[in-house]
Amino acid sequence: MTPIAVQVASAHRRSHDLSWERACPAIVCGNTGVSDLLKRSLTTLTLFSVLAGCASHDIDPRGYNETGTASYYGSRHHGKRTASGEPFNQHGLTAAHRSLPFGSRVLVTNLANQRSVVVRINDRGPHTRGRLIDLSRAAAEKIDMLRSGTARVRVQGLSD
Repeated sequence: MTPIAVQVASAHRRSHDLSWERACPAIVCGNTGVSDLLKRSLTTLTLFSVLAGCASHDIDPRGYNETGTASYYGSRHHGKRTASGEPFNQHGLTAAHRSLPFGSRVLVTNLANQRSVVVRINDRGPHTRGRLIDLSRAAAEKIDMLRSGTARVRVQGLSD
């Protein structure tokens, strides 16, 4: 308890006025349960506020047209859950994108050889700075980027 709180509590105890103690038990009696709960609640609220402000917002895939670097995820992710909840299948034509809605279909074109593949967005990523999209192994194979591991691509949203 701080020296000021002790002095205030002592003064009120001497005057036999217990109403202040009942109103502020955390300060007078040293009961920090209430103040700890308040601190935790405020910390949690602040954390959720920050995360909500940082959350990516889905964008409309129609008209989406971006150029950037694609990579692919390999066999170590096969069978693990994606952000959409479905298991990752390295043999499926799927991809991870930071903001396109799950289920969106996009055309991915390798700019070096003009090979294209249509993939369905079912995961969030890539988690490497400077990357635009992560493709499944099968999708990467279709546009001939397995050997290099990355490729400069154009990603175009398709209408349903």
